[in-house]
Amino acid sequence: MTAPLIDPFQRAISYLRVSVTDRCDFRCVYCMSENMTFLPKKELLTLEELDRMCSSFVRLGVQKLRITGGEPLVRRDIMTFFRSMKRHLDSGDLKELTLTTNGSQLERFAGELADCGVKRINVSLDTNDEAKFADITRWGRLPQVTRGLDAAREAGLQIKINAVALKGFNEDELFSLAEWCNERDMDMTWIEVMPMGDLGNEDRLDQYWPLSDLRARLAERYTLTELSESTGGPARYVRLEETGQKIGFITPLTHNFCESCNRVRITCTGQIYTCLGQEGMSDLRAPLRGSESDAPLEEAIRAAIALKPKGHDFDYSRQEVAGQMSRHMSHTGG
Repeated sequence: MTAPLIDPFQRAISYLRVSVTDRCDFRCVYCMSENMTFLPKKELLTLEELDRMCSSFVRLGVQKLRITGGEPLVRRDIMTFFRSMKRHLDSGDLKELTLTTNGSQLERFAGELADCGVKRINVSLDTNDEAKFADITRWGRLPQVTRGLDAAREAGLQIKINAVALKGFNEDELFSLAEWCNERDMDMTWIEVMPMGDLGNEDRLDQYWPLSDLRARLAERYTLTELSESTGGPARYVRLEETGQKIGFITPLTHNFCESCNRVRITCTGQIYTCLGQEGMSDLRAPLRGSESDAPLEEAIRAAIALKPKGHDFDYSRQEVAGQMSRHMSHTGG
């Protein structure tokens, strides 16, 4: 029996997030520069290489696989990969196959995703105001996304909305977004803006809206009950008793959640980042391409997990962005 992946702090690695492309059809201001330079296609893992990489991780004990980007559904022929991954669901080796998307392509792909065994998805959406949506995404169109959400619901997919908390941008939508999600039977998670990438004029300190403040405002209107459940990620959840809906909080800045970290990330070029908030990475593309055998790849995976740090060092204290990551979120994967 293959030994499971255990990091130096005795955390079992059971959750893999894989970016399949650095490209996106939006240019969200906290994620990408407006004029991005994308990677040459030859540097990206092919769909066959992505299959082999993910299958190796499944063999080593990963039970949850999340596909990210960029926008994963703009990758050409990406449904070929989802159809291939379904075999691991069918065998029972993989417990969950899911993705994070901006929703722009869901109208086209929701039904096929459901057929591939995807049961729930995360959709990144920071506002349901059409003008503000166009502003924050630069290129996005809200009606296209809402049609995609409708298609996903019709296909039977469970939807969770991920909203980045941005001071001065969506503070006034705290309650309206919660009500909008509740009407559509969608859960919601708020995420603190993270210091990643050189985005020109975007000032992280100006954007930062601590979720401790957001949560306190929610408590002024709703009764919040702590929930012990977890979906395998870093979110902590509460239930709004008046509506019954679930609200999550991802707080890398006001609360370091690293003690239970069970996940690693693979970039679209085959680099493994064992911590989103550290620059340390290992290359898995070379052993993947260097041998027809998976043994060198699995050896490289184990060596990378052995270097996983105890936690990240994001910090906005003392009014400086300590721990800022130079790479863009779209490169690492959401």
